[in-house]
Amino acid sequence: MVKKIYLIRHGQTYFNVRGIVQGSGVDAPLNETGHQQATQFHASYGHMPFARVYTSTLMRTHQSVQPFLDAGLPQEQHRALDEISWGHREGTRITPEEDIEYHGLLRAWQRGETHLALRGGESPEQVAARQRPFIDEVLRGRPDEDTILVCMHGRAMRVLLCQLLNYPLSAMDLFEHRNLCLYRVHYTGSMFSIRSFLDTQHLG
Repeated sequence: MVKKIYLIRHGQTYFNVRGIVQGSGVDAPLNETGHQQATQFHASYGHMPFARVYTSTLMRTHQSVQPFLDAGLPQEQHRALDEISWGHREGTRITPEEDIEYHGLLRAWQRGETHLALRGGESPEQVAARQRPFIDEVLRGRPDEDTILVCMHGRAMRVLLCQLLNYPLSAMDLFEHRNLCLYRVHYTGSMFSIRSFLDTQHLG
């Protein structure tokens, strides 16, 4: 049996538009555009036989799948799906000085130094470690859960995709993301494969 995972990033927030760093410590709501994106996604995929929706513990993922919840789809929240913690940068506007720090960290991650983190934040390796029990749970699955919806966050989604596809964490940035984008991933019992990459057709 093929397990089908529909993996989406949350819709747009005011923090996204204003260039303010959001991590696991910032529980920002969707803005008007984000709610519209959630409606558009449901209009395109509301017919899918999702057995369950898995979200992070943060409000922006719950609101992104609210139309599915309103229709009665069961939900489970998992801290494993929360965004990476950006530590002292969370809730701050991006400045040129901080961009130097941030982009320096990204380059270090691309070199394979994925144990590094911003002060007070998480490293990709720490995010990967908290995601692994969730991955195991999904793979064990319930007998009737062959199609599921997962809503999470950009950087954490990149980490998750690396783990599912056996990519090194240094390759995270290969997996681009936008608000309410879709990655469709199939698991055949031995390996994962991507069937849709950065799909935003449902947003018009």
